[in-house]
Amino acid sequence: MPRLVPLKPRDIEVILLSHDFVVNVSKSSHKQYFNSRTGAHTTVSFHSKEIPMGTLRSIVRQSQLPIDLFRK
Repeated sequence: MPRLVPLKPRDIEVILLSHDFVVNVSKSSHKQYFNSRTGAHTTVSFHSKEIPMGTLRSIVRQSQLPIDLFRK
């Protein structure tokens, strides 16, 4: 099974938006996403670097999406 690899914020945004998440709040370099169907919410920081592994795992857990969607 492929490993979880660091992703760019834009890649994470594409995954979230394609699974019924909408931007709920956008302040400075952070965007909060909400899924009204599942009630899940998560925050993604938009910096030029890749998201660190621990932060990515937190986003996956908060979004309640399968981890396979975030693997390459």
